[in-house]
Amino acid sequence: MHKFVKTAAAIGALVLAAGAAQAEYPEKPIEVIVGYSAGGGTDVMARTTMPFIEKYLGEGTSIVVKNMPGASGQIGITEVAGSDADGYTLGTFNLPGMMARTLDREAGYDRDSFTYLANVVNDPNVIVTSKDSGIETVEDLIAAAKENPFAITVGMSSLGGDDHFLLIKLQKLTETDFTIVPFKGSAPARTAVMGGHVAVGIFNVSEIAKFQGELNVLGIAQAERSDFAPEVATFREQGLDLINGSMRGVVAPAGLPEDVAAKLRDAFEKAAQDPEFIKAMTDTANPVEVVTGEDFRALTDGLFDLAKETWETTPWN
Repeated sequence: MHKFVKTAAAIGALVLAAGAAQAEYPEKPIEVIVGYSAGGGTDVMARTTMPFIEKYLGEGTSIVVKNMPGASGQIGITEVAGSDADGYTLGTFNLPGMMARTLDREAGYDRDSFTYLANVVNDPNVIVTSKDSGIETVEDLIAAAKENPFAITVGMSSLGGDDHFLLIKLQKLTETDFTIVPFKGSAPARTAVMGGHVAVGIFNVSEIAKFQGELNVLGIAQAERSDFAPEVATFREQGLDLINGSMRGVVAPAGLPEDVAAKLRDAFEKAAQDPEFIKAMTDTANPVEVVTGEDFRALTDGLFDLAKETWETTPWN
């Protein structure tokens, strides 16, 4: 009997210790890998969001954002997929771009490589031109493209992403052809447009909201006008049925312990209700749409199907 009591006490101590260990997550800094350059829409989303995730994970939490640009985001997200599933390596996850990377090249990940934490942003596309381009309206753009096929250069953050899908839709609708100039992120692409190195750029509204005075914004690809650019007409208002944008969220490697995943999802859900978070996102022109867990996975599956259909009908390389 005495031996049984001692054994039971030992087991109880182990259970309590395990519970304490779980409660202590995170015990060290968390790294969030951004697969794009600093200053782009994904980077801004991450750097704006993470202080609030720190807040809701608890006192002493430290999150470090690390940029790992290249290969249209593939380098960064592949690093995440191959990391330990312990909650200390997370990564930004862009849709439809991350799924497109599994179609147009050999990828070190697929849909099952991740634990889906939270989508944070749904950011519609815009088409912009430099002030010196001579293209000030959608009509100007279409007319110039028809007159000189492939003569107009279009800067964007990557091939096979939402920017590229918008251009594919535009070309189909208007029977035009453009020359794509991909960059390693939206920030260098935007700089190229503003400097007149490319004539046209396709971005998300968050990426140009603070630069509207330095660019011609031709239209926005959502059903209604954006609060971040209310004076910009939708493409539908201008006779083009163009709806397109970028979803941006955060994932972890597959196999993340459920208690850690739940704590992270809870932090995103609490942030979504925080007025300071909403203001910070509004100040950076990030349209918030928080979707967590299995709903985020379902969203990924749907956008993978869209990317696959596009790849099969209009391959982009």
